[in-house]
Amino acid sequence: MAMDAITPEHEMSGSDEIERPSMEEAMDAVRTLIAWAGDDPRREGLIDTPKRVVKAYQEWFSGYQEDPVKYLSRTFDDVQGYDDIVMLKNIDVESHCEHHMAPFLGKAFVAYMPTQAVVGISKLARVVEIFSKRLQTQETMTAQICDAITDSLAPMGVAVLIDAEHQCMSTRGVHHKDVTTITTQFTGVFKTDKDMRNRFLRLAEQ
Repeated sequence: MAMDAITPEHEMSGSDEIERPSMEEAMDAVRTLIAWAGDDPRREGLIDTPKRVVKAYQEWFSGYQEDPVKYLSRTFDDVQGYDDIVMLKNIDVESHCEHHMAPFLGKAFVAYMPTQAVVGISKLARVVEIFSKRLQTQETMTAQICDAITDSLAPMGVAVLIDAEHQCMSTRGVHHKDVTTITTQFTGVFKTDKDMRNRFLRLAEQ
């Protein structure tokens, strides 16, 4: 079976492209982890688990196959003179931390101040989804979403806030539940104008 090359978004400097394993090789890796955990991958309840895990990985990490620029390039010029914030609240974030591959779940708040063109609101949510469906740190993902909107739309400013609970903290290690992490990124008028930045934060709290 031919294997595709993978080029991660935040690739390590000087690293070569990684050859993508076949589905069977990925399933073998899951069997190895099951055995390492102390169970028998051949027992009835686990026979189909490797296939299910690989299919789940295809969904959880589908962001590697998507290009956010493609969605942000579909803009509309006729905005009837609209010149205020465009903001989406409570966008679901479902991601996995790159340190433990444990889920972190939360909400994203994204806003931009358009110049002339605007993008369909569903496309902003799609950008969040694309970057979240990769192995991530929350800090990196926040910056990636902000940079993608800034580079594609050239707005007067972009604001991104993500509030998420990390299961690598709540289900292992220190075992602190109900602790969330908040990350923000501001550009343009949201960075230079305190009133604009505070307005975004107030709208996010409502």
